[in-house]
Amino acid sequence: MRLAIGNDHAGTDYKFAVMAHLKSKGFTVNNYGTDATDSVDYPDFVHPVAKDVEDKQVDFGIIICGSGNGANMTANKHQGVRSALCWNKEIVALARQHNNANVLSIPARFTALPQVLEMVDTFLETAFEGGRHENRVNKIPVSC
Repeated sequence: MRLAIGNDHAGTDYKFAVMAHLKSKGFTVNNYGTDATDSVDYPDFVHPVAKDVEDKQVDFGIIICGSGNGANMTANKHQGVRSALCWNKEIVALARQHNNANVLSIPARFTALPQVLEMVDTFLETAFEGGRHENRVNKIPVSC
């Protein structure tokens, strides 16, 4: 499985932990995030992740910023990206099952690292249910 990860300064430590976790499971990870804790602009690190998902260069994306909101809003500007802001594994499971989320947005300042690793595992292990949810998901893109 191929993934892309991006983060701002608030998510650097979590990014390194998530990448190590994913690589230990044999996943390939494109790192677009900052490796420092100096203040940066999250869109600069989220757009490349969303672009990889949009262009089907990766299976999933993971984005991390302080609240998760800015990163989530940025990612959702890309066609075909369904980014979900999640703060526990139950929300993650529903985002995959019902919304076919393909990007996980993590609020670094409101989650603990063990919780984040559990969320990442849930995101990657949970399948989209399809069925009644498929029609709804198909209505998400805007075609003008």
